[in-house]
Amino acid sequence: MTDPVIGDEDEKARLESGRVLFAGECTFMLGVAHAEQLPVTKNPEIAFVGRSNVGKSSLVNALTGRKTLARTSNTPGRTQQLNFFNLADQLILVDLPGYGFAKVPKNQVDGWTKLILDYLKGRRELTRAMLLIDARHGLKDKDRNVMSTLDAAAVNYQIVLTKADKVKAGPLAAIIEAVKTESATHVAAYPEILVTSSETGLGIPELRAVLAEIASR
Repeated sequence: MTDPVIGDEDEKARLESGRVLFAGECTFMLGVAHAEQLPVTKNPEIAFVGRSNVGKSSLVNALTGRKTLARTSNTPGRTQQLNFFNLADQLILVDLPGYGFAKVPKNQVDGWTKLILDYLKGRRELTRAMLLIDARHGLKDKDRNVMSTLDAAAVNYQIVLTKADKVKAGPLAAIIEAVKTESATHVAAYPEILVTSSETGLGIPELRAVLAEIASR
């Protein structure tokens, strides 16, 4: 049986590692609109992927403590390219365009959706995809399609629930359990579900700790 004091100290150390990593400098590298523009990188890449307006850019800003690092908007489709950020020369964060509904022409949405899928399926530097799911709605068919794509490409991914502050405790617990049960049927899905809010900071230290562990490998 694990000594609870030792367990607490281990968790404190994990959270501190995450805090230190994300206290480092985070700089915008480039935006990629076409696959041939993808940069050569030497550090692990973490991709943030999810439906339009799920809160990807807000989460990147919350993680780094920089309100305007990634551009945010209430209008779905604001992020229209793959945006690469260098975190302390240890980790590359990639903010992907949202898939699904956006107030832009369909051919434009189709173009960046193809770019997203090509990147997720073919990027060797991609260490883990963080699949963001709106806690108010749970998994949708478009999310399931992406999960199947990642399974087929053997890309490790982890589900991160966003906007958890918008959901009451009971319904949130039910969403977490439903997502956990369904994700367990997907071979490439990481078993731990992370629950976050960019508004309140819920789950941000824990997500930082997960990413710090990846950076240290």
